[in-house]
Amino acid sequence: MDEQNHPLHAIDRETVDRLLAVERPLDEHLVDVARLRMRYLGFPGADDIRDDLERLLRLWDLDPERLHERTRAIWAAGFRPGRHGVPEAVGSGFDTASDEGT
Repeated sequence: MDEQNHPLHAIDRETVDRLLAVERPLDEHLVDVARLRMRYLGFPGADDIRDDLERLLRLWDLDPERLHERTRAIWAAGFRPGRHGVPEAVGSGFDTASDEGT
């Protein structure tokens, strides 16, 4: 399989580098790791990012199942991007709700 370059690799690399400096992850850190793991799962390239995401799980004493449980609870408790210093973490940032009814 040929290696591919992900269009968000440079941005995601910065995020992963920032996360590697975190000793005790906050909710937004866990959400970042979970979303990036999903983004790169099965992607034919970006081994550096995938390897570092797995390293983060080991450093934070988590496995993928526990990460999933924690992030589901974080979202269920009302976490939304932008409220916790992660303005563009998920989605396109385009909100059509303000256009409804116009």
